[in-house]
Amino acid sequence: MKKSVLFFCFFVVLLNFSCAQNPENKVSTPETVPFDAELFVDDLQVPWGFTFLPDGSLLITEKNGDLIRFLNGKKTKIDNAPKIYQRGQGGLLDIELHPDYEKNGWIYMSYASPEGDSKGGNTAIIRAKLEGDKLVQNQVLYKAVPNTTKGQHFGSRIVFDDKGFLYFSIGERGERDVNPQDITRDGGKIYRLNDDGSIPKDNPFVGKNGAKTAIYSYGHRNPQGLAVHPITGEIWDNEHGPRGGDEINIVKKGANFGWPVITYGINYSGTPITDKTKMEGMEQPIHYWVPSIAPSGMVFITTDKYNGWKGSVLVGSLAFQYLERLELNGTKVTRREKLMDGIGRVRSIEEGPDGLIYVGVEGKGIYRLNPKK
Repeated sequence: MKKSVLFFCFFVVLLNFSCAQNPENKVSTPETVPFDAELFVDDLQVPWGFTFLPDGSLLITEKNGDLIRFLNGKKTKIDNAPKIYQRGQGGLLDIELHPDYEKNGWIYMSYASPEGDSKGGNTAIIRAKLEGDKLVQNQVLYKAVPNTTKGQHFGSRIVFDDKGFLYFSIGERGERDVNPQDITRDGGKIYRLNDDGSIPKDNPFVGKNGAKTAIYSYGHRNPQGLAVHPITGEIWDNEHGPRGGDEINIVKKGANFGWPVITYGINYSGTPITDKTKMEGMEQPIHYWVPSIAPSGMVFITTDKYNGWKGSVLVGSLAFQYLERLELNGTKVTRREKLMDGIGRVRSIEEGPDGLIYVGVEGKGIYRLNPKK
């Protein structure tokens, strides 16, 4: 190996080490925890997403394709869920209600879809209505192309902003050198649609030759967390880096978030991806993790039921199997706190209509965090 390459590898390792020593990158365990974790829904394998219906029931997506309704301690499988492509990270993914659900009944889901001309699958968005124990009026709103048999980086979270626009994420499907920086290709993007699947007229790439006009921002790797800031209305995302370099970003119209041209991570083998962490015209994350925690799920805390937590962000860690709380000063992370240490792979997080936090854990189920009195 050439001396220059050896030096660069040493530099990246040193950079990762130094980043890990920054105060905002140190994670602490609180002396006292303001809640007791109760297993609210048991016997779930990969509760990728869940949402609350007005009657107090939960709709839960299992990655294996099952859509489950939970009410009064009973689980019911919902019929006519979308057909999925299940491989690796692909399957039935996120779920979200329309902001005016009580008036129109629309439910939105993301999933790995096998539909298309080639083998494999890619991420799709569907909406449907619930009639008894069955989905009806199923409508595919978006389907990424092309299909691929690769099993990684499907994304995909769904949120609505305060103007009623639908945002969703699609990972770069393991094609880092092809998809994220090319706006004529799906993958490695955050997308924005009207609630009926049509393209908003002011999307940033409308009218650009060959562009995927649903794209809102690009240069992403594999975003598995989306959340709306309760005060500013901004869309925040978290996404998986490679080895090191998981990120939190504030999504901006037409912005390039740099993957893989800039990154704070390295290859899993330890070799460099790039020598650049910054570049003009590319956005910087507001926070990055070294080492990677493999973030999934994300929610802003708006409730007053947990002492001192309001205004914080919760993010799940798949790699280290805990729930992380990040304290903020504006857009700067000032403190990290490790909760539910060793609980399992935390996949999904929601704040319920009752003001309590619910946490989906692989191989276990959904926990409710009951505040201590």
